[in-house]
Parts: sequence; structure tokens; C-alpha cells
Amino acid sequence: MSNLVALSISIGVLGGIATALCLGPLSGIVVIWIVFISWACFFAIGGDGKALQNTIVCNIAGALIAWIGLLIFLGIPLAETLTVPIWAGIVVAVTVLIMCLLAHVEVFSSIPASVFGYASVAAYALQTEGALTMGALTGGSNNAIIVVVISAVIGAILGMISGKIGAALTSN
Repeated sequence: MSNLVALSISIGVLGGIATALCLGPLSGIVVIWIVFISWACFFAIGGDGKALQNTIVCNIAGALIAWIGLLIFLGIPLAETLTVPIWAGIVVAVTVLIMCLLAHVEVFSSIPASVFGYASVAAYALQTEGALTMGALTGGSNNAIIVVVISAVIGAILGMISGKIGAALTSN
């Protein structure tokens, strides 16, 4: 069996199982689109042990920086003075700058993985009803950082597992 077919089967089957779990018993805790973003990130940055580490560490770092940015945006009431677009733009500019500069540290060197984590928190908070409030960001329900980190770690691990299954199917 070719590598592409083996990996396709592995990702397809595991993706189906992950989707069923995310829409079923893990609903509200694990989000499938974040799982798939992290899963793809694992392969995009190398698909090996180092990629697993970089995907997890950098997805979490980006997610944490975005979460802090949301806390700053909501906690400092400059939107009333500057307007929402300007204040949001300033917060994003500063937090993304910091996130990218972290790439000077080897463990945070995968800027794309950090961006995926950042974008996942921003998207989750903006698109999930009730998630863009100080209470949701600091509490246990609808907390973007918790949902994104759990989902991203699961996605990276599924990437590794699907790669190993694909390799096993290829060698048989």
C-alpha cells in the first residue's frame, strides 16, 4: 500500500472517530476544528517527534498569548475611547509581536504552530456564544484557553498516532 493511501486511511478513520467523540461525549470540551488544525500542524512542521513537541508547545503558547490579549482587551476599557477596531488592533499587534519574538527561544521556534494556537483561541472566543466575556475567559465554562489547549493536544497526538498507523500499514 502506498504511503499516501495508508496515511489517508489512518487519518480518515481516526478523523471519523474524533468527530464522533467531539460531537458526542466530549462536546463542549473538545472542538473538532481545533483538533484538525493541530493535527495538520503536526504534519506541516515535520510529522515527527520534534513536530509533536513543537506543535503542542507552540499551539499552547500562541493560545495563551491570545487569551491574555483577550483579557487585556476586555479588562482595559479603551475600546470606548479608541473604538473597538482600533483597541483590538493594538492588542493584537502587541501580542502577536511578542508571540513572534518568542521564536528566538528554541522551544517556541515554530511561529506557524503558535499562530494556529493564537487563531484558535481568537476564533473560539469570537464564534462561541458567551465565550467572549471576562467570566467565560476566567471561569470553567466556555473558557477558550481550556478548550483550545485540550483540543490542540489531542489533535497533535492524533497526528502522531495517524502517522504511526500509516507507516505500519505501509510496511505490511
